[in-house]
Amino acid sequence: MTVSRGSILGLLVLLAAGCATDSSVKQQIQPLADRVTSIEGRLGDLQKKMDDQSGAISGMRTDVADLKASTQNALRASQDASAKAEAAAAKAEAAASQADKSARKSTKAFELGQKK
Repeated sequence: MTVSRGSILGLLVLLAAGCATDSSVKQQIQPLADRVTSIEGRLGDLQKKMDDQSGAISGMRTDVADLKASTQNALRASQDASAKAEAAAAKAEAAASQADKSARKSTKAFELGQKK
């Protein structure tokens, strides 16, 4: 089997054109590497923002829990004050009623004393 010179030369040209050198591979990969580096940077920024927001949310949850506890304490204090006010009002009404009865008695006693 004889191979012609032209065939060998054509095969060498094809092989040489198909082979990539380190520098050509680096040139083709460099834009991708730059994009990956850029994306990694943005991902790091997003992660930092998420961590900051997570911390802020935790702080807000604590604030809400504290506010809820304070509100419940204020509600209990309000209910206690309301109950005391109602008890005091009932005592005042009883005292007013007693004072009214006493006033009527003394008025009657005065009138009886005047008639004698």
